[in-house]
Amino acid sequence: MIQIDGRRVTFTAPEGAAFLIGDFTDDQDRPIPLETGQSVTIEFPLGAFIEYCFLDSSGKRLADPSNPANAENPWWREYRAVILEGYSPHPLREPLLEAAQGRTESLSWTSTIWAGQRRAYVHLPAGYDPSKAYPIFLVQDGVAYRRTGKLGVVHDNLVHLGRIAPCIFCFLEPQDRTLEYYFNTAYLEFLLQDVIPQLEAKYKITKYGLWGASLGGLASIWAAMQAPEQFPMVVSQSGALQGKPNTTYTRGAPDWLTEQLAARETLPLRISADCGTLEWLIGTNRRFAAMLWQKGYVHQYLERPSGHNWTTWRDGLTAHLEWHLGL
Repeated sequence: MIQIDGRRVTFTAPEGAAFLIGDFTDDQDRPIPLETGQSVTIEFPLGAFIEYCFLDSSGKRLADPSNPANAENPWWREYRAVILEGYSPHPLREPLLEAAQGRTESLSWTSTIWAGQRRAYVHLPAGYDPSKAYPIFLVQDGVAYRRTGKLGVVHDNLVHLGRIAPCIFCFLEPQDRTLEYYFNTAYLEFLLQDVIPQLEAKYKITKYGLWGASLGGLASIWAAMQAPEQFPMVVSQSGALQGKPNTTYTRGAPDWLTEQLAARETLPLRISADCGTLEWLIGTNRRFAAMLWQKGYVHQYLERPSGHNWTTWRDGLTAHLEWHLGL
């Protein structure tokens, strides 16, 4: 059960709960012990959107049975939402009735880099003309960006409103997310040798961009850093910009990637980044944004009073699209 009093939210543990977790605990990294019926009060910024759930003594996630506000977490259905005064869903995340929507095609091929088949979904803008060339974003965690984030829908709405030029999205899905996204040079080879040839066999493309959230944001920046001429556009949402190659990812690891970019000449990249103020990555992303400013990168950096969740990322899509494609 939750009670909201301005910025203060009181969480009461339901039967069977042993811990409270959420954006404010780094998910399971810093769980708050709570026995059945016990409460804890936490203060958040006004306008915040917060995900939370409970854990039982074995670590199984439990939904709050008294809160019907589903957080739309694409991986864990048990998460519920807390919505404070001042928050409102982004108005363009659902199809506008008058806006023509694009169409989606599927690609599949036998990978030359990874074992077995790989698949991607390609979102083409409304009125797509195969004789014309378009910019394209290769999107990490593509299923979640397509279904939960509704990136294609937001794009189509903005094109209809005359606020951005149309583009193509290639929604990619990893088989082993941590293996592929965490400083893996094979992932860059996969993009260059597998994905791009598949796309260029079917579509005319002017330039490429990379887009991702969390580890997908890290993978996007890491790949663009190695091949900036190929990937001049980057979007990183709550990028997990910690750690370094040949290590195991751990939260709170040094900002090696930021340090590497700071030590190099400024690359020809246009970077748009964001982060929620309630998540463990806020310091890392602020340091990354400061480095971009100091090095003279063409960039924007945005924050929202929210955590590490798909609502935060979905609400940020318009700003990133207008930064890269705005008219």
